[in-house]
Amino acid sequence: MGWTSRRGCSVSAGGWASTDDLHETVGVCKQCETGAERTPVPEESLARSVFASLGGVVEIGAVNFTGTWKLADVSVDDFLAGRRQELGRLMDGIQEVCRFGAPGMAIADELGYLREHEVTPEFLLLWSAGLTGVPEPLEELAEPHVVRRMCRMGADLQLTRFLQDLITAAICAEVEERAGAAHIAEILGIASELVDSSGRNFPETAFRMWRVAHLPDILRPDSPASQWGRAAFRAYDLELERVLASA
Repeated sequence: MGWTSRRGCSVSAGGWASTDDLHETVGVCKQCETGAERTPVPEESLARSVFASLGGVVEIGAVNFTGTWKLADVSVDDFLAGRRQELGRLMDGIQEVCRFGAPGMAIADELGYLREHEVTPEFLLLWSAGLTGVPEPLEELAEPHVVRRMCRMGADLQLTRFLQDLITAAICAEVEERAGAAHIAEILGIASELVDSSGRNFPETAFRMWRVAHLPDILRPDSPASQWGRAAFRAYDLELERVLASA
């Protein structure tokens, strides 16, 4: 028994497998350097990664919004109805910092996370990276206490991945780190409120998780990242620390 997500990740009773994880960007946008030349990553790949993580944020936020953690109570439209202004600011910020054109921004609509759709326990398992395991019987995934746990883990994970995807896209677009960090901090603040309005998630916390979850793999001596890429990630780390970290 198994299923496949919109992002190409598959889960089965036998375990967890990822066949198309766009978050593995330690190669710094998978850019190839030959002398001073860099081969750009397709905008579509970057946009799909950003909006997939945002989709996780929205789905988890919609479940948390119910307060019951019963999936039958979830309505993405109801959740977003009073948050259209914040969502608009977030989308504007993504376009600004990632430099996505109309085709890239249209991927958000193509993926369908920002309009009414069913939120399933299988997807919550995907957003939380399968950390709960796949229970037997499978129906236990929909139990409210399991759903709430997946939402807590998924919120941390998706905010961290969302931040990684934003930074990666900004670096690929060669957005200067000071301006980029300011936009990213604002976007992350909105996303943190969307995923859980109880105040459990903060932009600074997501930044600190990102720094230990992603940055070491990029900067380690045997990383495939280019020197240019390493310098760019270090610069964004420094600027985001300045903007987000408490004094």
